Amino acid sequence: MPLRPHGISAPPTAPDDPRLGRWLAGADRLAPGTRVALVGFPSDAGVARNGGRPGAADGPAALRAALYRKTPDARLGGAFEALLDATVDLGDVPVTGDLARDQAALGEAVGAVLDAGAIPVVLGGGHETAYGHALAYLAAGRPFEILNWDAHADVRERIDGLGHSGSPFREAAEHPSGALRRYTVAGLHPWRVAASHAAFAAGLGRVVWRDDLTPGAVDAIAAGLTAPAMVTFDLDAVDGAAGVSAPGVGGMPVDLWLRAAEACGRSAATSFDVVELSPPHDADGRSATLAALTVWHLLRGIATR
Repeated sequence: MPLRPHGISAPPTAPDDPRLGRWLAGADRLAPGTRVALVGFPSDAGVARNGGRPGAADGPAALRAALYRKTPDARLGGAFEALLDATVDLGDVPVTGDLARDQAALGEAVGAVLDAGAIPVVLGGGHETAYGHALAYLAAGRPFEILNWDAHADVRERIDGLGHSGSPFREAAEHPSGALRRYTVAGLHPWRVAASHAAFAAGLGRVVWRDDLTPGAVDAIAAGLTAPAMVTFDLDAVDGAAGVSAPGVGGMPVDLWLRAAEACGRSAATSFDVVELSPPHDADGRSATLAALTVWHLLRGIATR
């Protein structure tokens, strides 16, 4: 299925003040040598089904607009720019509102990027994005692991047999391919996770609570990934992030969150997503900036591989 153009322009800055949009706004095709490909998934059908507040469907556009305004990191010399030379933004999956169908389309898009030897970075969307992302591995029967940075375990049962934003990792675990070999969730808020959900997640791999996350622990979690591995970043894990589907307090501080993004960028992970940005609830654009910086730090980490 062809992707839909994203429609975000590069900011008009001076020639000696290039922003990421100068590289990404017009680069929309996989080519030999592509290292990273962005894919948008503008869906929040799973959030609504899970009783959350809608708005994450606008996430990819707001994330891109914020990301495109960022500069490459001058401290890396030419490494960041070299990665941008090999990065493309393929546009958005054309969602239909049929969540299962849309997730399958996302899986196909991510799978095509993986097959091309590049690293997909998916811009969500609600956390139902993660199951579509995982389908790139599950549908192909590729054994893989998942690392989820999240306030919630997201292993809830389906609702009337249908998936939603709170069920992606239970769905991945129960997929008939049996391809999921390990699930790690890090950043859990103990006041937001039922004991039954924590136990289910622990049975799939590892549970790390917010209180146990230190800089050293974050680095070790990322370094422990083995390819193939997908990493998903749910913005509601961040302390005080307001412009998200399920805001909370007491979560990861921003510096630790961005450390996790960069560490995962450096790791053996083969694909990423950033989810739950909800622009209608992001009055001053801070959460869009947080989402964009998450991708920026992922790219910075990948540039140092």
